[in-house]
Amino acid sequence: MVRIATVQDAEQLEILNNEFNGEGETTLDNIRRSLANNKQEVIVVDEQNGELTGFVCVQLKKSFCYDDYMPEITEVYVKLRYRRNGIARAMITYAEEYCKCNFPLHKFELLTGDENDGAQIVYAKLGYSEDGELHLAKRFVRK
Repeated sequence: MVRIATVQDAEQLEILNNEFNGEGETTLDNIRRSLANNKQEVIVVDEQNGELTGFVCVQLKKSFCYDDYMPEITEVYVKLRYRRNGIARAMITYAEEYCKCNFPLHKFELLTGDENDGAQIVYAKLGYSEDGELHLAKRFVRK
């Protein structure tokens, strides 16, 4: 079942995030706090028999320059044993529909790795394509 994540999902989301992004990127308390208070993010999960099988994170970018939100899918993860069953597609579609119903918007953006060919195939099937924008990043060392 695909649905919006709740604070009760925090422990399972921590496990999934550690699998996806590596351990130590955040804490269980921060995940709980984010699920309870972060209004700039929509988190969609898939649950089967009480177990979370994956998640999608959508950042709700908003600027005074535009009337609409510019939602950006920044994280998509499905546990290895559940892949190739349409779960990522279902979660992304759910996220799109949820955001279209709750926020003024006219497009979705998606961030993925340059070499993530498998995911790019899924995204292309869902209608995502390169838009000529160049994503740049600058990293800072935590103190």
